[in-house]
Amino acid sequence: MYPVENTTLRYLVICFILCACNEQKPVESMSPEEMSIRDVRMKSNQSIADHDTLTVANAWTEDFLVISSTNSLAVGKEENRKLFVSIFSARPDVIYIRTPKEIDVMEEWGMASEEGTWEGRWTEGSDKIEIEGTYYAKWHKIDGRWLIRTEIFTPTHCEGGSYCNNQPQLTP
Repeated sequence: MYPVENTTLRYLVICFILCACNEQKPVESMSPEEMSIRDVRMKSNQSIADHDTLTVANAWTEDFLVISSTNSLAVGKEENRKLFVSIFSARPDVIYIRTPKEIDVMEEWGMASEEGTWEGRWTEGSDKIEIEGTYYAKWHKIDGRWLIRTEIFTPTHCEGGSYCNNQPQLTP
């Protein structure tokens, strides 16, 4: 079943993974704000699976900042959208899934934190790369919408080829 080409099949794979891996608290104990953030995250995952860069960028603030698992830093909504365009072009079967484990909301300030696990999969030559780790996201409520301002991804496991053998360097 790898690589996943069909959008419906991709969606089903994402749903299965989210259901199988999600150890979240019961919906009844979530605030409406937390449920809203989880909904935006689910739509973001689906947009990535669909390689829809315009929709995934709708979940970000204008000054959105990412520190990737390879230590690269990308600042700005448009720069990050273009980065996804480049990734999708180079890796046509790539899929990234973020699974929230904990979301803490401070409604008075319109901010929230999200911690969870992420995974990425793609084919590179004849190698099937699988990488996973933890992430942190900072959310802001702007004009009634929850948007992601920052994401930081830390890898904890990588297998499948030479990609995993190249330790990313921290650039000063």
